[in-house]
Amino acid sequence: MHLASDDGETVASELQLERNRLSESVWVELLHNGLTFDLKGLEPGDADEISAIGFRFDFDEKLHPSEFEALRIIPGEHLISGKASMPVVKGMIALARDLTHHFESIAGIFWPPSQSVIGRRFFESISTAWLDGGAFPALGLTAFNETSDGALVSVGLDFWVGQEVRIEKPLSDDKVAATRLAVRIINHVILIGGISEAERITGPDRIPLIMRPSRNQKFIRVWPE
Repeated sequence: MHLASDDGETVASELQLERNRLSESVWVELLHNGLTFDLKGLEPGDADEISAIGFRFDFDEKLHPSEFEALRIIPGEHLISGKASMPVVKGMIALARDLTHHFESIAGIFWPPSQSVIGRRFFESISTAWLDGGAFPALGLTAFNETSDGALVSVGLDFWVGQEVRIEKPLSDDKVAATRLAVRIINHVILIGGISEAERITGPDRIPLIMRPSRNQKFIRVWPE
């Protein structure tokens, strides 16, 4: 539909104001285990935007964020102070999992802390396993980068525990093995909430390892003992 007016600028301005009002007011409140969340990005409001994708898990490399419209689940106002707490985040992920069950048009889930987009089937699998008491889905809710000096560093773990895991050389020489080790350590760290002092653990093939926080406490560095 087109609108004609002698004062086109005024009409355009009023239409933009109305669009902004709708964008802010169109949302659905979702309830999970007594916790409320807001689902935003619904019509006639504006779809949410996806920030730059850093990592893809079971998601087509050829697909670009601009090809999709995004919905966003956020904690309700009464949950803002605890938005990073485990019960709240688990509730949010459970809702995202349920939505993928019910709507075939959902192509994937974008998780901002790790800059990861996760294909719908993979997300359903890892989230369901975790919510049912399994291991934390480190491949998706965290990701991994190689540093200039050859270490393997997690991305997004700091959202959960305020620290990132850093697998040091020579453990990081085999990137596949280092990733598997990092996944195991992340699951352990999630359960204990990070570390503040050195800990000894047993790695693959019964190899003794040591985890030690960096001086600034931002990294959990892992070496052979």
